[in-house]
Amino acid sequence: MMDNEKPPTLGDLEQALGYVFQDPQLLVNAFTHRSYTNENPSLTCRDNERLEFLGDAVLQLCISDLLMRRFPDFTEGRLSKMRATLVNEQSLAALGKRFGLGNHLFLGKGEEASGGRGKTSLIADTFEAVMAAVYLDGGYGQASRLIADLFADLILTGEGGAAPFRDYKSALQELCQGRFHETPKYQLRNEYGPDHDKTFEVELAIVESVKETGTGKSRKEAEQQAARKVLEYFQTPQTS
Repeated sequence: MMDNEKPPTLGDLEQALGYVFQDPQLLVNAFTHRSYTNENPSLTCRDNERLEFLGDAVLQLCISDLLMRRFPDFTEGRLSKMRATLVNEQSLAALGKRFGLGNHLFLGKGEEASGGRGKTSLIADTFEAVMAAVYLDGGYGQASRLIADLFADLILTGEGGAAPFRDYKSALQELCQGRFHETPKYQLRNEYGPDHDKTFEVELAIVESVKETGTGKSRKEAEQQAARKVLEYFQTPQTS
């Protein structure tokens, strides 16, 4: 099945995305996690990590192009903030979950048992891999069209980006530079769990007296959680 045949459920995904692959194996590759290839060494199909790498670049380029066309008068700094709000682990995972990407993954037994199909970081990575697969299969035009369609609802006005997915780190950095003239400091304090299911703990410090910790399945996710906690702290009546 992995080498010559596309699982029928991926056809449903193609219909939902509005894109049919000329080379279905690219889509299969996008859903093949490293844990699966490790447990099935006879497969000729590779894992999706190289596609994740390419997909990140495809998303950055397509979203940058989209924002520049949509907001021709915005400065580079403003466009960068909007792009960071749109292209981050939380937003990509949310889009991935909308299409049920986790249900199509080829996972090893350990990753399956640890709930890999629902992991934010894993779904975000898969979303990147799928975008890379579209790019390789149909070229920049097809990838750009699809990405524009997927992100259209998230680009609400010229004042922000994706309202449901706030980039807490960027918001906190802006607040701290304005109020304290310094940037937040993040430090990895701990990481625990097996390689296929690690949890990261990050400490965030501001002006020495304000500290918080965040945890997540990736370092970025942990940093975002810590930043969210500190933002909430500053927004309470006692500290405003």
